[in-house]
Amino acid sequence: MEILLAIVVGAAFGATLDRIGATSPNWIIRMLSLRNLHLMKTILLAIGTGSILMFAGQMAGIVDVMHMSVKSAYVGVFIGGLLLGGGWAASGYCPGTGVCAAASGRKDAWVFIAGGLLGAAAYMMTYPSWKSSGLLDGLAGGKVTLGTVPGAKYDGLMAMSGDVLGIVLGGVFVLVAFLLPERLVGNGPEAVAAE
Repeated sequence: MEILLAIVVGAAFGATLDRIGATSPNWIIRMLSLRNLHLMKTILLAIGTGSILMFAGQMAGIVDVMHMSVKSAYVGVFIGGLLLGGGWAASGYCPGTGVCAAASGRKDAWVFIAGGLLGAAAYMMTYPSWKSSGLLDGLAGGKVTLGTVPGAKYDGLMAMSGDVLGIVLGGVFVLVAFLLPERLVGNGPEAVAAE
């Protein structure tokens, strides 16, 4: 039953990504170059709404905090984030949108997936070197959250309740999604015609 549910949720998520344009590298490049922020507004709205619902659900006892998984913070995470961002900007795909684009029939997405798998294999083969370099040593105690989450086994960087902080940050994301203009650069008629 869990596998079936995962397939249904994954298919619905993929269909949503395709519907909002996230499987098109053209839309992603427009977003990253600040020429059309529709996709960014959608992403911010989804993250904010999800955050509000999840943390409010934890406060109400509907969502079990023990299902949260906090990853350790270390220098390698920041380097990996920069590599992911650079790859996203260069290809027009992130891992999730790349798989959805491949499922929708885009051949360039298959090349992106192959590159990601090769990169993951290279990392696995060189993992001992990365581990001995110190780049994988935990920062700020390793597993930490911004706020303190009651019942969690992770420390908070602030005494503020993590649930309240999650709701506040979710609200900020939703507010930014509504206040963000449709574009930050290229307001001329040629920018509109290019879309």
